[in-house]
Amino acid sequence: MRRRSIVLAIASLGAMTLTSGTVIPTGRFAPHVLTLGAESHRYAVWIPPGYDSTRAWPCIVALHGSGECGDDGEKPTRIGLGPELVAHPERWPFVVLFPQKPREEEEWEEREDVVLAALDSVRSAYAIDSSRIALTGMSQGGHGAWYLGARHPAIWSCLVPVCGYGRARSVAPRVMSLPVWAFHGLRDDLVNPEDTRLIVAEIRARRARLGAPPADSVRARMTLFPDANHDAWDPAYSDPELPRWILAQRRSPR
Repeated sequence: MRRRSIVLAIASLGAMTLTSGTVIPTGRFAPHVLTLGAESHRYAVWIPPGYDSTRAWPCIVALHGSGECGDDGEKPTRIGLGPELVAHPERWPFVVLFPQKPREEEEWEEREDVVLAALDSVRSAYAIDSSRIALTGMSQGGHGAWYLGARHPAIWSCLVPVCGYGRARSVAPRVMSLPVWAFHGLRDDLVNPEDTRLIVAEIRARRARLGAPPADSVRARMTLFPDANHDAWDPAYSDPELPRWILAQRRSPR
């Protein structure tokens, strides 16, 4: 059903005409191809309804899980955030980048070249607000959100890891300045929710040592779904508060 909805969204295009005369269809996933060395990488970009290049738009980079690896450029849009964009486009006034990692055995930090090059291409092709570029991901992509957030904190306005994993002592010191909202299902039998608990607890503890409130619930949020298994992305991305929260975050000038 989700796949059919996405196809219908692509078929039922809105459109806008730029001053140059170029017509950019909106409310759909646009296919793109990136060449890095000898490799070609397909990726998708969600162009929100009403997209207008005369103003800068907030952007989300969405990292998929292991099951969506490949070279088709489409699978990352079929699960998680993609179906939510189709179902409720009015909630998500963002240009959304869906890069694709070719191989399951590689972690996202091993292919950060694909993510960063695709983001550079999107920033060249679309009107993007550089102060509002959020990073999210689910499962292996949740791990990627933690680690690419830690490796490149100056890029992101906020992090939204969903059922991710990682070492708290590796991640927390590098992302403690970023707004974070992490999600996990307590019945997750693939990725231990304790990883999310420990990373967020370490972020809060480090911020508290700098004078922030110990809970720091605004800048280090965590939602644990008591009845969700590994598919915590469904209740996470369907929470109408999440896009409003992402939209409110801005990268501090450096």
